[in-house]
Amino acid sequence: MKKTIKDLDQNDRPREKLIKYGADALTDEELLAIIIATGNKEKNVIELSKEILATFSYEDLTDIEVAELTHINGIKNAKACSIVASLRLGNRIAQKLIEKEIIKIERSEDIYNYLKNELANKKNEYFYAILLDTKNVIISKEVISKGILDASLVHPREAFKAAVKKSAKSIIFVHNHPSGDMNPSKYDLLTTKKLVDAGNILDIKVLDHIIIADNDYYSFKKENLI
Repeated sequence: MKKTIKDLDQNDRPREKLIKYGADALTDEELLAIIIATGNKEKNVIELSKEILATFSYEDLTDIEVAELTHINGIKNAKACSIVASLRLGNRIAQKLIEKEIIKIERSEDIYNYLKNELANKKNEYFYAILLDTKNVIISKEVISKGILDASLVHPREAFKAAVKKSAKSIIFVHNHPSGDMNPSKYDLLTTKKLVDAGNILDIKVLDHIIIADNDYYSFKKENLI
């Protein structure tokens, strides 16, 4: 017979435990149990939370979608939406704190530190433009494309659209390699050349193109390719 949350001692119930002892006293499955609130016919909410954490790695959870979660019995759209929303909010707060610390870009590593947590575990390729002013202070971060990077997906017109609108003096392009291999592909090389040429025409200097993969990065500037 399934043991429900009500069968637990008052001090062992996740919500009560959170109120009394604070979030740090709870396990990951207990925190997740508070988010999804209820279990299914076979499992109570903590057991269901354990199943979710056993099914998906922490890397998976950083970029998980509703449809993936609903494959688990007892997780329908409402619960899946609560999980995804909570995880995304946590990710965004963490990224905002990083962005608050890194304002001025002085070297390639600054850009890597600026975006590594956001990009390292993405399942798809994301292409960003980091817009800078005359003192290399970040104006904004723009998502240019999402998907497999090739010459057709990253067009100079779209890549420089925000930079022109916001009067950026220079720009740094960044994208990730979900494969974990940081080395540039032939499309990366071709795209970078097109973007550098476009930047020269627009008088918006391309300072670097960074590829982020797992726990490392590749800098076109460091490799003297820009």
